[in-house]
Amino acid sequence: MTRAVALNVAANTNQPGFRGPLRADGSFVYVPIPETEPTSDRVPTYADLDLPIDVPDDVRETPVHLDPAFAEYPCCERYTYGDPHGLKASPLLDLDAGDRVYFYATLDAPDDPGPWMAADWGTYVIGEFVLARDPVTGDEFEALPERERDAFAGNAHRKRDPFDAAVMLAGTDDSRLYDRAVPLSGARGVDANRAVTEWSADSGKGPWWRRPLRYDDAGHARLREWVQRESYPPVR
Repeated sequence: MTRAVALNVAANTNQPGFRGPLRADGSFVYVPIPETEPTSDRVPTYADLDLPIDVPDDVRETPVHLDPAFAEYPCCERYTYGDPHGLKASPLLDLDAGDRVYFYATLDAPDDPGPWMAADWGTYVIGEFVLARDPVTGDEFEALPERERDAFAGNAHRKRDPFDAAVMLAGTDDSRLYDRAVPLSGARGVDANRAVTEWSADSGKGPWWRRPLRYDDAGHARLREWVQRESYPPVR
């Protein structure tokens, strides 16, 4: 059995001003947030990602903070994630190699949402990492031999000047960006379903979709069943 943490990532109505879309078949587009800090190396722009959506013209040449990085995603080679904020770093640092980290995003509903989708916007798991090693603090990362630091090559925080991550994660090849989104919302985006309210340590009250969600062994077992389902029950 393994423990898990689920984290909020990806574009939202604050950065860059729109959400990624959810489609009627359950597929979606992962849209990273903009890069807001100086970088020592050039980072991709929204135009470089060639996303299958209409990106506003005033955003297309904006550099992106491509984090988490999924090996199968444009401009990525490995599964890596970093975060400078203690609120997210703290639960991640409690994990061990072999544990899982899930990434969830708020997505806009399609014009004709399915019965398991939130009617307007909702929160959905979009991918996961199986941790290849114990999480690394920022200070530990700076002290790693170059050979070990190579596992995090290309991560957005390595490109920031200065490096600012409080935690760094590396995923195994069993990590993945999903083909289909997995619902955490109920009929309304602000309503959490049982994957949050019953299986995680979160109450599902207030803006739960911005918080790290912690899963113990039992809760994670239920979450694994949920993400591996072929279909989801109606949420209305």
